Amino acid sequence: MNKYIDRLLSGLDKAVETSARGSARSHGRRSFLARAGASVLGAAALTPVLPFDRRASAAGAETADECSYWRHCALDGNLCSTSGGSLTSCPPGSSASAVSWVGTCTNPEDGKDYLVSYNDCCGKPTVSSATFCYTSEGERPGYRMGLYNDINWCMANTDKGYHCTVSVVVGLAE
Repeated sequence: MNKYIDRLLSGLDKAVETSARGSARSHGRRSFLARAGASVLGAAALTPVLPFDRRASAAGAETADECSYWRHCALDGNLCSTSGGSLTSCPPGSSASAVSWVGTCTNPEDGKDYLVSYNDCCGKPTVSSATFCYTSEGERPGYRMGLYNDINWCMANTDKGYHCTVSVVVGLAE
């Protein structure tokens, strides 16, 4: 019985060796390295880049009717009202970011300017059915953090995953 297994393994060894040598003759190291490099580059392109930057999503976004609502004048993100929450509250299972950005929006009904706090809701994955808005009126460069909306404001929370954004009126602008 052992002689039979030895012959079988010896034949398997020769078949693998013949296949490996044939592959080595037809495929050089350079073609292997080129394919391996392309695979690594492709995997890197699919991996999210940190910190999270929503400007890439804005390129293909179309402004929906919900985005033209006056409170959304400086909003950059998914509307919580279209992903399980409301205009002012996060969806169940998520929590408001500990930090936020502020915009000054004009209410067309009374002509007054209001301070609007935009809080990201954190802790749940983003859903593709949510309405994405990129209005960004009055946005400032990244060094003016309280007025910059292109970063993931969930960075101050334990759960850092971005889900959506709420618009809360905090007072009359003077």
